[in-house]
Amino acid sequence: MTEGLKLTVTTPLQIILQEEAVASLRAEDASGDFGIKPGHTDFLTVIDAGVMRWRMTEGPWRYCALRGGIFSVTGGNEVRVACREAIVSDDLTSLRARVTTARKEALDESRRARAQGVKLYAHAVRRLMHELAAGGDTLGLQPDADK
Repeated sequence: MTEGLKLTVTTPLQIILQEEAVASLRAEDASGDFGIKPGHTDFLTVIDAGVMRWRMTEGPWRYCALRGGIFSVTGGNEVRVACREAIVSDDLTSLRARVTTARKEALDESRRARAQGVKLYAHAVRRLMHELAAGGDTLGLQPDADK
């Protein structure tokens, strides 16, 4: 059996976590909760949103909230998680607070983006109406009469 697992968690934009000598790890997929220890057979699964936990040979559990992704084990000691979002914490209470804050920020950003899109659309409609009311064709909307 190898000394420990090498755990890597990535998102499309960054490496969130790299740990060496992980003694055990627990996560969940559609079939339920599963555990990984050094020497595990190669494994590939899709994970939904949830919390993964792991610990070193000594010390407390650590936690990572994941927003869906791919979980793989290769070579008996390499664990990789590629996910949309991940938040790491040393305890569940602070993890819950950080996830709540991240959700609120994402919702606020979504609302701001939607409002900006509405403003851009309204501006385009006003500009189009102004051009049509003026009888001009600076936007090139009317077909050429010569053709």
